[in-house]
Amino acid sequence: MEETTTTPLTTPAPGAGVDPTQVVNLGGVPEAGFSIWHMIVNADIVVQAVMVILALASFWTWAIIFDKVVRLRRLKSKGEQFDEAFWSGGSLDDLYDRLDGRPKDPLSAVFVAAMREWRRSGPRSLQGGETLRARLQQRIERVMDIAIGREMARLERYMVFLASVGSAAPFIGLFGTVWGIMNAFTSIAAAKNTSLAVVAPGIAEALFATALGLVAAIPASVGYNKIASDINRYGQKLDSFAAEFGAILSRQLEEAR
Repeated sequence: MEETTTTPLTTPAPGAGVDPTQVVNLGGVPEAGFSIWHMIVNADIVVQAVMVILALASFWTWAIIFDKVVRLRRLKSKGEQFDEAFWSGGSLDDLYDRLDGRPKDPLSAVFVAAMREWRRSGPRSLQGGETLRARLQQRIERVMDIAIGREMARLERYMVFLASVGSAAPFIGLFGTVWGIMNAFTSIAAAKNTSLAVVAPGIAEALFATALGLVAAIPASVGYNKIASDINRYGQKLDSFAAEFGAILSRQLEEAR
């Protein structure tokens, strides 16, 4: 009679023969795939749209902040060069001839606008009466105000976008959060399971939308306050220069009487 040998049964060692990438949690979501990219890809279409809008807003916000900071620093440097040339005691006509048609900064643009009107109407007004001189001074002040307004409009471009992102981005992120939580509760009702493994993915997607809203809003708000303050100071500098230059031209009008 032949003897039969049997292989003893043994329990496999923990993790033996099991692909770690295939381990799933109780909710059926691969643990290795539970990442930011996983949340974005598997989020609801509405939440994905919110994420895309906030990501684009954040990118554009940083681009505007960088552009404004660099431009204001450049204008400050050019303004110092113009101040040095203007107050050097040299001829204003020579300075105008160098800058006419190609002002390098707002201060130069205001100066060129005033000098252009002075050269255009000055000789005739100086030979005329008091009324012509008063009208010339008013026109010079008006063209300087127009030049200041034009240059300030260029500096303030896209500032409304920063203010809008700073105030609206948290609410856009909150909308994505509310929508994501609604989907999470819908999943709970469909699965009839209230375990954390079922709830966590939807809640994480919802909170990620809130985080993106804050990421977009905080730099926009801080950048807007800082840049708006710098632009306001620069505008005051333009107003001061216009007043000083207007006084110089007024003094020359009085000396010509």
